[in-house]
Amino acid sequence: MRLYYHNVDHDIGSSGVRDLTMGELAAICEFELSELESMRFHDSESFGGSRLRKALADRWTGGEVDPVMVTHGSSEAIYIVMHTVLTPGDEVIVVDPAYQQLYDIAAGVGCRITRWPLDRHNGFAADLDLLRRLAASRPRMIVVNFPHNPTGVSITPEQQRELIEIAEKAGAWLVWDHAFGELTYSADPLPLPFGSYDRCIAFGTFSKSYGLAGLRVGWCLAPPELLSRMALLRDYIALYVSPVLEFFAEKAVRNADRIVSLQREHARANLKTLLHWAGELPDLVRVHPPAGGVSTFVEFPGRPDVTGLCRRLAEQERVLLVPGKCFGDPFAGHARLGFGGTAAELSAGLSGINRLLLG
Repeated sequence: MRLYYHNVDHDIGSSGVRDLTMGELAAICEFELSELESMRFHDSESFGGSRLRKALADRWTGGEVDPVMVTHGSSEAIYIVMHTVLTPGDEVIVVDPAYQQLYDIAAGVGCRITRWPLDRHNGFAADLDLLRRLAASRPRMIVVNFPHNPTGVSITPEQQRELIEIAEKAGAWLVWDHAFGELTYSADPLPLPFGSYDRCIAFGTFSKSYGLAGLRVGWCLAPPELLSRMALLRDYIALYVSPVLEFFAEKAVRNADRIVSLQREHARANLKTLLHWAGELPDLVRVHPPAGGVSTFVEFPGRPDVTGLCRRLAEQERVLLVPGKCFGDPFAGHARLGFGGTAAELSAGLSGINRLLLG
């Protein structure tokens, strides 16, 4: 991503929805930029500004503010949680494939990483029987995200309850990455497991489903005692999130249903385009329709070097796909394709793939 993200014309490898403009956000949320004129450039609070924390609490915890921390995206939350909860030698089970931070930070702490592979021979379905066997070792933490990045698969409410039961039986911290949780297509969003298990930690971000990646604002739900310990580490990193950013984030939370609904309909139209494209090339590409999020794993049958294909796509067609090998060797025959951007960008990106595959 660092090599190619800013050096292509068409990004269909990223995992977020199209970016909103300031004007679009103001129109959706019905605010004026003049509201910022009286804001003083003062510190915010360690756990987040009171207005944004209250907005997040109203959305996620029934109004209970104490379990809520505002963070710099979910990235800061992941880092602080893992450096606070984990110690060298702890076992961490993580869904596989996964967003790199969800396991590499724990590995950097000195933890033993046990991968819970999704079944790539069955549409990347979640094998909970396998997770139960893996968790018999009583790991310190189990890390998941559904809908899943990069495949877009999800689980049912019944499977979610089973997953929570597995974590509870193991006595493990359950880390629930909710980055795509609000953006689903074939089923209602899963409820946050926070509150149904006292060792649950949940992350969220304004990047993936809202189109506000540039805000770099996210949130963490955790037991208040754990948040207090996290704040001690945060004092050495970033102290707090800018109140300017919190102003926009609060407006977004208070209007989240409107924002997510707009982004969902946009993504649904793009998904239709993607599936039609894949249907026209049945021998060259395979796409499992995602249940949520705006990314999916595309398989390229008969292409042993998908990483090379992605490099040529970036360098010759100036189109970004993320090679599956970035998520581990078992996925080298796939690439992450993101369909959340503009319709024009998706169309141009798919045309670039066509030229390489058919040329």
